[in-house]
Amino acid sequence: MIRALWTASSGMNAQQTNIDVVSNNLANVNTVGFKKSRVQFQDLLYQTVRAAGSTTAQGNMNPTGLQVGHGVRMVSTSKSYGQGDVMQTGNALDLMVEGEGFFQLMLPDGTTGYTRDGSFKIDGEGRIVNNDGYVLQPEIWVPDNATDIIIGSDGTVSVQLSGEEMPQEIGLIELVRFLNPEGLVNIGRNIVKPSFASGQIQYGTAGLDGFGELSQGYLEMSNVKVV
Repeated sequence: MIRALWTASSGMNAQQTNIDVVSNNLANVNTVGFKKSRVQFQDLLYQTVRAAGSTTAQGNMNPTGLQVGHGVRMVSTSKSYGQGDVMQTGNALDLMVEGEGFFQLMLPDGTTGYTRDGSFKIDGEGRIVNNDGYVLQPEIWVPDNATDIIIGSDGTVSVQLSGEEMPQEIGLIELVRFLNPEGLVNIGRNIVKPSFASGQIQYGTAGLDGFGELSQGYLEMSNVKVV
């Protein structure tokens, strides 16, 4: 009886965690660049009461065995990095990666974080930053007299300057990717950091060598499907 209660308890704990993960997915259905998670389970060890193929008292062979399971355990939570829905904004500093790739951000502690959230702004110093003020890497400075910002599908950033006929190139947005993105560690604020499990960081140009292209004026929304 006690064993049965423990087995049932393992199932309830597992499902509570599953509900927590699903609830977090639903809570972030409108979060830019959010990637849904799912819990992975494994059954626990079995007690073998009678082995398949064993001999009965009458000398016959048991065609099936008798095994009693001891419940379930949670193995991991995994992220799905499938493409999210597209939202057109028309904002020159809203960017979407169509395919593989993360933007790079300088965090307050001096380390680099990575994100799929391409909603950017210009800070008081003219740098391109995210909504928390974290500077896009490599740094790109927008001149005070810029009247328009043009970002190509390859990440080339150009500005139209007041009184000038032709746009002036001021930088390139570089993307990164990981051998195992499911090994990335979520730290909140739509940002992930690498771990040993995520593998080596690969740097590249949008639209080349398997990296996704950039779309200006669009945002990648969550890949959570409510229905």
